[in-house]
Amino acid sequence: MIKADPAPPEVTGSDSVTEAVEPRASRSWWRLIALLFGALVFLFPFYYMIIGSLQKTQNTSLSGVLPNPANITLQNYAEINAAIGIGKAIINSGIFTGGVLLATLVFGILAGYALARLSFRGRGLLFALMLLVLTVPFQLLIIPLYVLIARNYGLANSYLGMIAPFAINSTAVLIFRQYFMQLPEELFDAARIDGASELKVLIHIALPLVRPAVLTAMLLTFIGPWNEFLWPFLITKQQSLQPLAVALANYIDNVAATASNPYGAILAGSCVLAVPAVALIIAFQRYFVSTNIGSGVKG
Repeated sequence: MIKADPAPPEVTGSDSVTEAVEPRASRSWWRLIALLFGALVFLFPFYYMIIGSLQKTQNTSLSGVLPNPANITLQNYAEINAAIGIGKAIINSGIFTGGVLLATLVFGILAGYALARLSFRGRGLLFALMLLVLTVPFQLLIIPLYVLIARNYGLANSYLGMIAPFAINSTAVLIFRQYFMQLPEELFDAARIDGASELKVLIHIALPLVRPAVLTAMLLTFIGPWNEFLWPFLITKQQSLQPLAVALANYIDNVAATASNPYGAILAGSCVLAVPAVALIIAFQRYFVSTNIGSGVKG
């Protein structure tokens, strides 16, 4: 009598789901570990900058990476504040950066809207010239700009002289143009039929839909003038008008060597310069997500 082979065990649905989920969970853990490692590598220079700025005695060895309570002090910040007046330097940087930011947004929005939504002769040529300007390094324009602003306009040693060369940002114009071009044409046609002027269409229709572009342009514009050194250094000779980046550079060249811990004083200045930009990025990072602007049109 021949015995029949036993039937293979049935695979239940829960077992198959478990087998599919386990490799996926394993890949997720490895991905998380890799991301954490990359984050630590990225954040280590900032951590080391903060630790170095708090050291009473300079320690550049590996042991200096770990905070030593006996070697921690705020004296470096006090010394740099006494030398350059951090409060006044931050106010100067705020005025310089705020003026550039305001001018960039106003002119960038108007120019971007005109290039994206208005029809006029030479629009394509104007856009091509704007792209060409992006390829020209700012350093090549410094001499003619200095002659124009300092000698012809007499704006040396003034906030306006610092702001003028950065009032129009081609990158911001390009960002706004690309966002405005993505807006549905039906929104503009409906507003014009209701009798809205182009300025009202821009303010009440277009701008609320391109908020990510406004925030992106604000962040990019803020970082540029806040860290700018060369042009404010050339156009301002009075210490009372110098922004923070220029004041810190002068401190490093002239005063830092006499500090009790020059290494820590330089890192303290770097922390003061970096904090506003880092805080701005952390505060607005969740807004840098493109919204579904097409949802504003009824189906």
